[in-house]
Amino acid sequence: MAAPPSTAVEQPLDLVKLSLDEVVRVKLRGDRELKGKLHAFDQHLNMVLGDVEETVVVVDVNEETYEETVRTIKRAHEMLFVRGDGVILVAPPSRA
Repeated sequence: MAAPPSTAVEQPLDLVKLSLDEVVRVKLRGDRELKGKLHAFDQHLNMVLGDVEETVVVVDVNEETYEETVRTIKRAHEMLFVRGDGVILVAPPSRA
């Protein structure tokens, strides 16, 4: 009789594998963040996400007063391919 598949996390990508078909949070370079369902990934952390909410934080600086204005832009995407070299963090769904 074969042993059941292990849910132990032994390598970093094991945690991502456990998050397949779950909603994950992905932090990217350039103050961008994605939240969507993880459909696929590879060893480079290239990912395919579905039903994605993208959040971009933009800081505008007034050239005369040097006053900073922070804006948050939100966009929705049906499906997105994320290139792995821009990924800073992948947060699995919270298991409360």
